[in-house]
Amino acid sequence: MREELERIGQQAVNEISLVKRESDLEKIRIRLLGRKGEITMLLRGLGNLPVGERPAMGNLANQIKIKVEKALAERKQALGSSEREEVTSLDITMPGRENWVGGLHPLTRVTQEIVEIFTALGFQVALGPEVETDYYNFEALNFPKDHPARDMQDTYYLAEDVVLRTHTSPVQIRVMESQSPPVRVVMPGRVYRNEEINPRSFTVFYQVEGLYVDRDVTFGDLKGILVAFVERFFGLSVPIRFRPSFFPFTEPSAEVDIGCILCAGKGCRLCKKTGWLEILGAGMVDPAVLAHVNYDPEEVSGYAFGMGVDRIAMLRHGIDDIRLFYENDLRFLRQF
Repeated sequence: MREELERIGQQAVNEISLVKRESDLEKIRIRLLGRKGEITMLLRGLGNLPVGERPAMGNLANQIKIKVEKALAERKQALGSSEREEVTSLDITMPGRENWVGGLHPLTRVTQEIVEIFTALGFQVALGPEVETDYYNFEALNFPKDHPARDMQDTYYLAEDVVLRTHTSPVQIRVMESQSPPVRVVMPGRVYRNEEINPRSFTVFYQVEGLYVDRDVTFGDLKGILVAFVERFFGLSVPIRFRPSFFPFTEPSAEVDIGCILCAGKGCRLCKKTGWLEILGAGMVDPAVLAHVNYDPEEVSGYAFGMGVDRIAMLRHGIDDIRLFYENDLRFLRQF
């Protein structure tokens, strides 16, 4: 038994001196000195020895136990000192790394601001699918199969009668099909056109369209709501004008311009020396569109308008290249 005690004691001290982590040190303590540890079990076995050998073996076992406990304590203290030295070796005067908190994309910000203006004016928000049928994207909006106005749209066809929507106007048809007048909604969303990518056009962009249908709606109502929008978004000092135009689903139609916000109407590269910038199209809903959704054009009338969020955002922030919105360059996005 003497040889066994001495072997266990020496082996334990050697093993403890090599430990690198306190968790491993605790495992050794439990293995040797725990309730069922090797040294603990040997101490319990002293009662089986002859009476004459018990004192000497008991004294030896206690010495080895004390020796192991001391080795454990010293090694634990050494490991703790090492960890503290590692921590204090850091230069705590160095500045920390700043965590960048993400934010809303500039197009999302502008979309939200536009929608908030119109909801404050009494409009509800309506959404629709980005993959549309030919009927909702064209025909119900007064674009028959052979209508020359279809040439205005460079469309992505997914099937013969299925397209990626070229505007958010199909949502107007879906809303009018689902409810009777009065209808007063704005429709934000992403649209697609097969256009050449350049600083002023992209194959995907965002729109916000509006629709109001009720009894006795006039072009004067349309002008009033759009003037209110421009004043709230761009400021009271920005001049606004309406120009006659053509859209298949509105009659009469107009395009809305504001005074150039960069040159104050004097003429610059952004406004092509005209002093004006186009921001949206609008008009009175064509009676043929009302008939498609079983509204009686003799009983109700309405107006519709639509604007490109990308273009509005470019004007708001003085950006001259639409591609910046889609290149995911953090140097650009962090400015917002």
